[in-house]
Amino acid sequence: MEEKLVEVKKLLAHPKKIVITSHRNPDGDAMGSSLGLQLFLDQFGHDTTVVLPSDYPDFVAWMKGSERILIHDDTPQEADKKLKAADIIFVLDYNGLDRVDKMGEVIGALTDTTKIMIDHHLYPDDFCDFTFSDTSASSTCEMIYDFIIGLEEQEKLTIPLGECLYSGILTDTGSFKYSTSSKLFRVVAGLKDMGVDDTELQNLLFNSLPEKNLRLLGYCLNNCMEILPEYKTGIISLTKEDYEHFDIQRGDTEGIVNYLLMMKEIKLAAFITEQPTIVKISLRSKGDFSVQEIAKRHFRGGGHKNASGGASFKGLRSTINKFKRVLPDYKEALNQL
Repeated sequence: MEEKLVEVKKLLAHPKKIVITSHRNPDGDAMGSSLGLQLFLDQFGHDTTVVLPSDYPDFVAWMKGSERILIHDDTPQEADKKLKAADIIFVLDYNGLDRVDKMGEVIGALTDTTKIMIDHHLYPDDFCDFTFSDTSASSTCEMIYDFIIGLEEQEKLTIPLGECLYSGILTDTGSFKYSTSSKLFRVVAGLKDMGVDDTELQNLLFNSLPEKNLRLLGYCLNNCMEILPEYKTGIISLTKEDYEHFDIQRGDTEGIVNYLLMMKEIKLAAFITEQPTIVKISLRSKGDFSVQEIAKRHFRGGGHKNASGGASFKGLRSTINKFKRVLPDYKEALNQL
């Protein structure tokens, strides 16, 4: 680790063209780590650009630098031009090129560009020159903090940078409900000591919902929730018609799956949504039960032990039925929790 940091520090010693990338449908951790790293690198005079495959949700639009982000879906030619001209590409919060869709084809073809991965997901693919992987980390934002400290550049930790990192930690841990460690709280203490206002960040991230989001949540819990007590499992599903009726946009469904786990007996939660061309499934669990295996084995996905996702092309009802069919394989493990 130290040897890699020394080499990366040498690479960053002189201004370069740097592109920072993260995964499709960026969440708080993707946004916080990308913009936090950009704010750090900007202090060295680098020419930096954040390029994301798709647009980000409104609840993170306040982060400093968000207005500078290039969205590949909107401006593919401009985004590809930036990628091809880069001296260094940072790969943040994703472990495989399939997570960035068409951008992955461009990044994979750039054999002369230095690629640096910083990520906390399981099983990172081997396509980067430098890979910083820590599956015990709460978030990629925690890893960016460690990266800055490892480079011995802690004086570059400004408040706007700290706000980005703290936000990614907050969202990826569910406000410190999971993936925590004593080391994480030391990181958070460091961010607070430097002046980050965590109360204001909680308001920006979690207390700024429009009315339709609360109505959508009520609809999900009252009309779309199914409980399977035999498997200690809860399911919430949404149709394309639901998306149209509630005018659901990117980020509007964030966190809904976690409400299922508020029930004492529920150990496994599934949020299954019908998209225009695909059905997405988000999985969450309590304790030592791994949803990563279910996502990878049955839904071509992956993620973390307690939070993973996948997809299906079989339609909403068929995907729900498939999920139910695999539950008997995990009944014993679920009932031991």
